[in-house]
Amino acid sequence: MLDAGPARGHGPGDPLVRTVIDFAYGAGYREVVLWTNDVLAAARRICRRAGFTLVTEKPHRSYGADLVGQDWRLSLQEGASQ
Repeated sequence: MLDAGPARGHGPGDPLVRTVIDFAYGAGYREVVLWTNDVLAAARRICRRAGFTLVTEKPHRSYGADLVGQDWRLSLQEGASQ
Protein backbone atom coordinates (compact mmCIF):
# COMPACT_ATOMS: atom_id res chain seq x y z
CA MET A 1 0.00 0.00 0.00
CA LEU A 2 1.37 3.38 -0.99
CA ASP A 3 1.36 6.16 1.60
CA ALA A 4 0.82 9.45 -0.21
CA GLY A 5 2.22 11.38 2.75
CA PRO A 6 2.84 15.03 1.84
CA ALA A 7 1.31 14.60 -1.64
CA ARG A 8 -2.10 13.69 -0.17
CA GLY A 9 -4.74 16.24 -1.10
CA HIS A 10 -2.69 17.91 -3.84
CA GLY A 11 -4.14 15.99 -6.75
CA PRO A 12 -1.40 13.58 -7.91
CA GLY A 13 -3.68 10.51 -7.71
CA ASP A 14 -5.66 10.99 -10.91
CA PRO A 15 -2.62 11.70 -13.13
CA LEU A 16 -0.71 8.81 -11.55
CA VAL A 17 -3.54 6.35 -12.23
CA ARG A 18 -3.88 7.71 -15.80
CA THR A 19 -0.14 7.10 -16.32
CA VAL A 20 -0.52 3.51 -15.09
CA ILE A 21 -3.49 2.92 -17.41
CA ASP A 22 -1.68 4.43 -20.40
CA PHE A 23 1.40 2.30 -19.73
CA ALA A 24 -0.64 -0.89 -19.32
CA TYR A 25 -2.57 -0.22 -22.52
CA GLY A 26 0.62 0.50 -24.46
CA ALA A 27 2.23 -2.67 -23.10
CA GLY A 28 -0.74 -4.74 -24.24
CA TYR A 29 -2.17 -5.62 -20.85
CA ARG A 30 -5.78 -6.84 -20.78
CA GLU A 31 -6.65 -5.26 -17.45
CA VAL A 32 -5.33 -3.21 -14.56
CA VAL A 33 -5.99 -4.10 -10.92
CA LEU A 34 -5.56 -1.53 -8.17
CA TRP A 35 -5.64 -2.53 -4.51
CA THR A 36 -6.68 -0.26 -1.65
CA ASN A 37 -8.48 -0.39 1.68
CA ASP A 38 -12.13 0.52 2.13
CA VAL A 39 -11.25 3.28 4.62
CA LEU A 40 -9.31 5.22 1.96
CA ALA A 41 -12.18 7.21 0.49
CA ALA A 42 -10.00 9.36 -1.78
CA ALA A 43 -8.38 6.28 -3.34
CA ARG A 44 -11.81 4.76 -3.99
CA ARG A 45 -12.98 7.99 -5.65
CA ILE A 46 -9.90 7.98 -7.91
CA CYS A 47 -10.62 4.38 -8.91
CA ARG A 48 -14.26 5.18 -9.74
CA ARG A 49 -13.36 8.31 -11.74
CA ALA A 50 -10.90 6.28 -13.81
CA GLY A 51 -13.57 3.69 -14.63
CA PHE A 52 -12.46 0.90 -12.31
CA THR A 53 -15.03 -1.48 -10.81
CA LEU A 54 -14.86 -2.93 -7.30
CA VAL A 55 -14.61 -6.71 -7.75
CA THR A 56 -13.31 -8.15 -4.48
CA GLU A 57 -13.24 -7.27 -0.80
CA LYS A 58 -11.28 -9.24 1.79
CA PRO A 59 -10.77 -8.51 5.49
CA HIS A 60 -7.18 -8.40 6.73
CA ARG A 61 -5.19 -7.04 9.62
CA SER A 62 -2.58 -4.45 8.76
CA TYR A 63 -0.93 -1.54 10.52
CA GLY A 64 -2.43 -2.77 13.80
CA ALA A 65 -6.01 -2.42 12.53
CA ASP A 66 -8.71 -4.62 11.07
CA LEU A 67 -9.19 -3.44 7.49
CA VAL A 68 -10.99 -4.49 4.34
CA GLY A 69 -8.78 -4.71 1.26
CA GLN A 70 -10.38 -4.01 -2.10
CA ASP A 71 -9.45 -5.02 -5.65
CA TRP A 72 -10.56 -2.52 -8.31
CA ARG A 73 -10.34 -3.71 -11.95
CA LEU A 74 -10.34 -1.93 -15.27
CA SER A 75 -10.60 -3.92 -18.50
CA LEU A 76 -8.54 -2.41 -21.29
CA GLN A 77 -9.28 -2.43 -25.03
CA GLU A 78 -10.35 -5.76 -26.45
CA GLY A 79 -7.68 -7.67 -28.28
CA ALA A 80 -4.90 -6.57 -25.91
CA SER A 81 -2.77 -9.33 -24.43
CA GLN A 82 -0.77 -9.47 -21.25
